[in-house]
Amino acid sequence: MVRHRLVSRLLKLPRPAKQAIITAGDALVAPLALAIGGAVEASRLLAYPWPLAATLFLMALSAMLTLLLGIHRVQLKAYEIRAFGLTALHGAALACAAAVLDGLAGYGTGGGVFVAFALVYPLLVAGWRLLGLRVLLAVYRAGTDQVRVIIYGAGRTGQQLAAALRTDERVQAVAFVDDNRALQGTIVQGFTVHPPARIADIAAEKGAARVLLAMPLAARARQAELARRIAALGLEVQTLPSFAELAGSGVPAGGSLLGRLRRVDPDRFLGRAPVETDLATAAHTYEGRSVLISGAGGSIGAELCRKLLACKPRRLVLVEIGELALYTIDLELGPVAREAGVELVPVLGSAADAALMRRTLAENAVEIVIHAAAYKHVHLVETNPVAGVTNNVLGTQVLAAAAVEAGVRRFILVSSDKAVRPHNLMGASKRLSEIVVQDLASRSDPAAGGTVFAMVRFGNVIGSSGSVIPLFQAQIAKGGPVTLTDREVTRYFMTIPEAARLVLVAGTYARGGDLFVLDMGDPVPIHDLACRMIRAAGLTVRDEAHPDGDIEIVLTGLRPGEKLHEELLIGEEQAPTAHPKILRAREAGLSEIEVAACLKGLRDAARDADPVAMRQVVARWVEGGHRLVARRPHPAE
Repeated sequence: MVRHRLVSRLLKLPRPAKQAIITAGDALVAPLALAIGGAVEASRLLAYPWPLAATLFLMALSAMLTLLLGIHRVQLKAYEIRAFGLTALHGAALACAAAVLDGLAGYGTGGGVFVAFALVYPLLVAGWRLLGLRVLLAVYRAGTDQVRVIIYGAGRTGQQLAAALRTDERVQAVAFVDDNRALQGTIVQGFTVHPPARIADIAAEKGAARVLLAMPLAARARQAELARRIAALGLEVQTLPSFAELAGSGVPAGGSLLGRLRRVDPDRFLGRAPVETDLATAAHTYEGRSVLISGAGGSIGAELCRKLLACKPRRLVLVEIGELALYTIDLELGPVAREAGVELVPVLGSAADAALMRRTLAENAVEIVIHAAAYKHVHLVETNPVAGVTNNVLGTQVLAAAAVEAGVRRFILVSSDKAVRPHNLMGASKRLSEIVVQDLASRSDPAAGGTVFAMVRFGNVIGSSGSVIPLFQAQIAKGGPVTLTDREVTRYFMTIPEAARLVLVAGTYARGGDLFVLDMGDPVPIHDLACRMIRAAGLTVRDEAHPDGDIEIVLTGLRPGEKLHEELLIGEEQAPTAHPKILRAREAGLSEIEVAACLKGLRDAARDADPVAMRQVVARWVEGGHRLVARRPHPAE
């Protein structure tokens, strides 16, 4: 629609251009006001009393006074009592100037004309501004998909909100809803006030898809209850914060319930004090070196890159299979790397691509490899065994073997606690990755210049993609329920920065074939975590003892391959390191012949794209492997 496009462009003009239009409009009103003033004398109604030159002077003077008084800076939608007062002053000044000019020029215009001018001018200015705004918004709205909203609360806050929305081209209020029976049926701000029971009917009649809770002083529990009931009707719910919240937390008016949730500090859910690791003592290992990070765009890989830049390596090679992930981390790190004098080399591809890895290691003279690339989501690897095992196990073997061939000094594998007596393919693939590294370490002599291999094993990482805390936050924001597999499930937790620092420090401690484990304190009951997160959001848990609570916790049952409790060590052999919270463990692996047989079986299954064969090979070589072949996962798992 042509009119809509023209109006849209007009509304999007820069502020100086809009102010120039307003100034010109006020100037054009001046001769009209004078003509109306001339109507005070009937004989002058049709015969304009002033010559053109004087009229132009009056318009120029009007524009000048508009600028001097700052009236041009008053937005159309903000034109109110103070602005009208300035305009009245403007009109009086113009009338006085016109009267003086009339006397000096001897035009003989009656004094009543200028009195009428002073009265009429501010009315015309206010009128053209308000009318112009209404016309522009009407034309714009006619070609725009507006969000139609119902305002819950017809008190002062609701009335102020309705008044504000009249000047918003994107949102249109259609009705009020209020619990107060005295207000129901009355007209407020031009809208009928309805009882809450009619919300669904009003939404259907008016085409409203959203309800705004204009009840900032109501208790949080009350707001949460209303939000839950309204959301059950299929309507989006938003709320206005109180003044105290606006002043103290910066929550924007009209923010969603998600925006009202207080920020969750991951450290509070660790079940232990955060592990502080000074990277300054480990920086010498990486300073001036060429370092390669596989999986550089993932949660752990990206944080490793950020921490490494502080260690000032000579070159940082980013290997990532996902184009968007690589683009994102390269874009983020680029300015920091340039400032630190670090060469950044993005490499798009898989760690399982042997030719690519050999060429990348050689061309960039890589000295240290940190292998963080892996498929980590249990149910996805469970239902995609060929892709999952190929990436996790064969990718590790390809990159590690290429590192040995290229003379890389250190190779550090990022592992998982799910590798300990695994109940799922993801965990089994990580255990086999450890076994592959153990095998290469057994045949590498660091004293003779061979590659130093090490593994770092840790638990669940808070805040990583797919982790439980972001999932719970999203469920709480929607009003629940929070889904939990089993009430007894426990997990070890650490933060992303902790994980990254652990990996980098472990690289410094490594002597060859080391397995490093973080002392992660006590495991956290996931049910307790869910309850604490609900309370952290200012809400309450709804259960049998508290039927009026805000958020329900629903048990869904353990997924195939999921353990009630995770472990960090297979054996009991462990030793301290220079860091009080980092332990060095020794665990038995497979012989060189067994590793070779395992890898051949995996390659054959990958070549044939045979998920059954892949699962059988993994089960054969991993402790407790019978659990991995005893079931056939449904594709929807």
